[in-house]
Amino acid sequence: MNDHALQSRSASSSVSPDHSSASTPAAPSERLPDYAIYKPNPRGSGGVVRFGLNRGKAALFVDAAAQSGDKQFDWERKIVMKWTLSDIGSVLAALQGRCSEAKLFHQSEKANSAFELSFRDDPERAPFLLSISRQDAVDKSLRKVSIPISHAEAALLETALRVAVERILRW
Repeated sequence: MNDHALQSRSASSSVSPDHSSASTPAAPSERLPDYAIYKPNPRGSGGVVRFGLNRGKAALFVDAAAQSGDKQFDWERKIVMKWTLSDIGSVLAALQGRCSEAKLFHQSEKANSAFELSFRDDPERAPFLLSISRQDAVDKSLRKVSIPISHAEAALLETALRVAVERILRW
Protein backbone atom coordinates (compact mmCIF):
# COMPACT_ATOMS: atom_id res chain seq x y z
CA MET A 1 0.00 0.00 0.00
CA ASN A 2 1.43 3.39 -1.00
CA ASP A 3 0.95 6.44 1.16
CA HIS A 4 0.14 9.57 -0.79
CA ALA A 5 1.91 12.81 -0.03
CA LEU A 6 1.21 14.43 3.31
CA GLN A 7 1.50 18.16 3.19
CA SER A 8 1.36 20.95 5.68
CA ARG A 9 0.28 24.14 4.02
CA SER A 10 2.59 27.04 4.71
CA ALA A 11 1.30 30.17 6.37
CA SER A 12 1.55 32.08 3.08
CA SER A 13 -0.92 29.79 1.25
CA SER A 14 -4.28 31.21 0.41
CA VAL A 15 -7.18 30.25 2.63
CA SER A 16 -10.74 31.39 3.05
CA PRO A 17 -11.24 34.63 5.01
CA ASP A 18 -12.83 32.84 7.96
CA HIS A 19 -9.76 30.60 8.31
CA SER A 20 -6.93 33.10 7.97
CA SER A 21 -3.50 31.61 8.47
CA ALA A 22 -0.90 33.24 10.63
CA SER A 23 2.74 33.86 10.05
CA THR A 24 5.03 31.88 12.32
CA PRO A 25 4.86 32.11 15.26
CA ALA A 26 1.10 32.51 15.41
CA ALA A 27 -0.68 34.93 17.65
CA PRO A 28 -3.19 33.20 19.93
CA SER A 29 -6.20 34.55 17.98
CA GLU A 30 -5.01 33.38 14.56
CA ARG A 31 -5.29 30.09 12.78
CA LEU A 32 -2.08 28.08 12.51
CA PRO A 33 -0.94 26.30 9.31
CA ASP A 34 -3.04 23.30 8.30
CA TYR A 35 -2.14 19.61 8.31
CA ALA A 36 -3.57 18.03 5.17
CA ILE A 37 -3.94 14.47 3.92
CA TYR A 38 -4.22 14.38 0.13
CA LYS A 39 -5.63 11.25 -1.51
CA PRO A 40 -6.19 11.73 -5.24
CA ASN A 41 -6.77 8.56 -7.23
CA PRO A 42 -6.94 7.61 -10.93
CA ARG A 43 -10.75 7.17 -10.76
CA GLY A 44 -11.21 10.82 -9.72
CA SER A 45 -13.06 9.82 -6.54
CA GLY A 46 -10.34 10.85 -4.09
CA GLY A 47 -10.25 13.78 -1.76
CA VAL A 48 -8.31 15.88 0.69
CA VAL A 49 -8.96 16.58 4.37
CA ARG A 50 -7.28 19.46 6.22
CA PHE A 51 -7.03 20.08 9.95
CA GLY A 52 -6.36 23.63 11.14
CA LEU A 53 -6.18 24.97 14.68
CA ASN A 54 -7.74 28.31 15.55
CA ARG A 55 -6.72 29.11 19.12
CA GLY A 56 -8.78 32.30 19.20
CA LYS A 57 -11.95 30.30 18.62
CA ALA A 58 -10.69 27.43 20.81
CA ALA A 59 -11.47 25.05 17.99
CA LEU A 60 -10.06 22.85 15.28
CA PHE A 61 -11.46 23.43 11.80
CA VAL A 62 -11.68 20.38 9.57
CA ASP A 63 -12.36 20.95 5.92
CA ALA A 64 -12.51 18.56 3.01
CA ALA A 65 -12.80 18.75 -0.74
CA ALA A 66 -13.63 16.10 -3.30
CA GLN A 67 -11.25 15.41 -6.15
CA SER A 68 -12.26 17.37 -9.26
CA GLY A 69 -9.52 16.35 -11.68
CA ASP A 70 -6.01 14.95 -11.83
CA LYS A 71 -4.68 15.98 -8.39
CA GLN A 72 -7.18 18.86 -8.28
CA PHE A 73 -9.81 19.42 -5.61
CA ASP A 74 -13.14 21.28 -5.50
CA TRP A 75 -12.40 23.83 -2.75
CA GLU A 76 -15.36 25.98 -3.85
CA ARG A 77 -17.71 23.26 -2.55
CA LYS A 78 -15.66 22.25 0.47
CA ILE A 79 -17.14 20.76 3.62
CA VAL A 80 -16.23 22.52 6.88
CA MET A 81 -16.67 21.36 10.47
CA LYS A 82 -15.68 23.18 13.65
CA TRP A 83 -14.49 20.76 16.34
CA THR A 84 -14.46 21.43 20.06
CA LEU A 85 -12.42 19.53 22.64
CA SER A 86 -15.02 16.76 22.95
CA ASP A 87 -14.95 16.18 19.18
CA ILE A 88 -11.16 16.00 19.19
CA GLY A 89 -11.30 13.57 22.13
CA SER A 90 -13.64 11.22 20.26
CA VAL A 91 -11.32 11.08 17.25
CA LEU A 92 -8.24 10.63 19.44
CA ALA A 93 -9.91 7.70 21.22
CA ALA A 94 -10.46 5.96 17.88
CA LEU A 95 -6.92 6.67 16.66
CA GLN A 96 -5.52 5.27 19.92
CA GLY A 97 -7.56 2.06 19.59
CA ARG A 98 -9.75 2.79 22.64
CA CYS A 99 -12.83 2.34 20.41
CA SER A 100 -13.37 1.07 16.87
CA GLU A 101 -14.80 4.31 15.48
CA ALA A 102 -15.49 7.98 16.07
CA LYS A 103 -18.76 9.46 14.87
CA LEU A 104 -19.45 13.18 15.07
CA PHE A 105 -22.69 14.88 14.04
CA HIS A 106 -23.19 18.65 13.97
CA GLN A 107 -26.60 20.13 13.24
CA SER A 108 -27.38 23.74 12.38
CA GLU A 109 -30.13 25.67 10.63
CA LYS A 110 -28.08 25.73 7.41
CA ALA A 111 -26.82 22.14 7.26
CA ASN A 112 -26.01 18.90 9.00
CA SER A 113 -22.39 17.74 9.01
CA ALA A 114 -21.04 14.32 9.92
CA PHE A 115 -17.56 12.95 10.43
CA GLU A 116 -16.66 9.30 10.82
CA LEU A 117 -13.32 7.63 11.42
CA SER A 118 -13.53 3.85 11.51
CA PHE A 119 -10.96 1.12 12.01
CA ARG A 120 -10.81 -1.54 9.30
CA ASP A 121 -9.35 -4.93 10.17
CA ASP A 122 -8.33 -5.88 6.63
CA PRO A 123 -4.60 -6.32 5.90
CA GLU A 124 -5.21 -5.51 2.22
CA ARG A 125 -6.61 -2.05 2.99
CA ALA A 126 -5.59 1.06 4.91
CA PRO A 127 -6.36 0.58 8.62
CA PHE A 128 -8.70 3.59 8.86
CA LEU A 129 -11.40 5.09 6.69
CA LEU A 130 -12.22 8.77 7.18
CA SER A 131 -15.52 10.19 5.88
CA ILE A 132 -16.90 13.69 6.18
CA SER A 133 -20.22 14.83 4.76
CA ARG A 134 -22.58 17.80 4.70
CA GLN A 135 -26.26 17.90 3.85
CA ASP A 136 -27.70 21.34 3.13
CA ALA A 137 -31.01 22.03 4.89
CA VAL A 138 -32.59 23.93 2.00
CA ASP A 139 -32.14 21.62 -0.98
CA LYS A 140 -31.09 18.44 0.90
CA SER A 141 -28.04 18.10 -1.38
CA LEU A 142 -25.31 15.88 0.04
CA ARG A 143 -21.56 16.30 -0.36
CA LYS A 144 -19.21 13.60 0.93
CA VAL A 145 -15.48 12.95 0.95
CA SER A 146 -14.04 9.58 2.01
CA ILE A 147 -10.35 8.77 2.14
CA PRO A 148 -8.27 5.86 3.49
CA ILE A 149 -5.83 6.67 6.30
CA SER A 150 -2.59 4.70 6.64
CA HIS A 151 -0.84 3.86 9.92
CA ALA A 152 1.69 6.64 9.28
CA GLU A 153 -1.02 9.20 8.55
CA ALA A 154 -2.96 8.10 11.64
CA ALA A 155 0.16 8.52 13.80
CA LEU A 156 0.74 12.05 12.49
CA LEU A 157 -2.93 12.97 12.88
CA GLU A 158 -2.95 11.68 16.45
CA THR A 159 0.12 13.77 17.28
CA ALA A 160 -1.40 16.88 15.67
CA LEU A 161 -4.67 16.43 17.57
CA ARG A 162 -2.86 15.96 20.89
CA VAL A 163 -0.93 19.21 20.32
CA ALA A 164 -4.19 20.95 19.32
CA VAL A 165 -5.71 19.97 22.69
CA GLU A 166 -2.70 21.41 24.53
CA ARG A 167 -2.87 24.66 22.57
CA ILE A 168 -6.62 25.07 22.99
CA LEU A 169 -6.24 24.55 26.74
CA ARG A 170 -3.10 26.76 26.69
CA TRP A 171 -1.16 24.21 28.77
